[in-house]
Amino acid sequence: MTQAEITGTVPGARSMISMKRVNKHFGDLHVLRDIDLEIATGQVVVMLGPSGSGKSTLCRTINRLEPVDEGTIAIDGVPVPAEGRALARLRSDVGMVFQSFNLFAHKTVLDNVMLAPVKVRRIDKTKAKERALALLDRVGIREQAEKYPAQLSGGQQQRVAIARSLAMDPKVMLFDEPTSALDPEMVNEVLDVMVNLAKEGMTMIVVTHEMGFARKAADRVIFMADGSILEDTDPETFFTAPSSDRAKDFLAKILGH
Repeated sequence: MTQAEITGTVPGARSMISMKRVNKHFGDLHVLRDIDLEIATGQVVVMLGPSGSGKSTLCRTINRLEPVDEGTIAIDGVPVPAEGRALARLRSDVGMVFQSFNLFAHKTVLDNVMLAPVKVRRIDKTKAKERALALLDRVGIREQAEKYPAQLSGGQQQRVAIARSLAMDPKVMLFDEPTSALDPEMVNEVLDVMVNLAKEGMTMIVVTHEMGFARKAADRVIFMADGSILEDTDPETFFTAPSSDRAKDFLAKILGH
């Protein structure tokens, strides 16, 4: 597979996310170093690397939850604005699922999923409810619609969070270690939903330590260390023949347990 095929820069492939010369500092710490990244529509990109490598920061810069010091970011050809209503509009096209579920505790599962489409997209409540129930069905928890988040397991809450993001009909989904706060037996129920999303053609960036998911669902693996992208290749190549010593060391530690 050529690098052009891996990155989606083949003729006719539309770039959904474009990052050019992106730099980010936290004080004296240079957390993103000259990031150049193109992700095609429909690609599933898994970001791997040791803690502190910059993976989550990169993920959060895409919808400007973290502002950048230098460089440009565009989503579906539109530069990400610095602030204001234009930024809010662009963010509504980008679903994000975090480690913590960030659900509204005082609202039912159904209301959590309906809220943004009604308030932001101005969708009719009846239509929003139909869509919310369909999405809860899609992630396997329709029967929990009238419960409150505290009544659900962690895995169920994370699936609600995914449904809530999908309710905005996003162009791209960002997952920042979505299973790291879950008990081991709950991890697969969330990963299964993500695998199905990948199969349906959703553009996804996934920061994770779940190597099985990377092998199964990713079109592309990006390995980061010290704020830089060291490897950008297909899963088979990354797991069987990594080119950098940092990646080899990382895989030896991860896969050796």
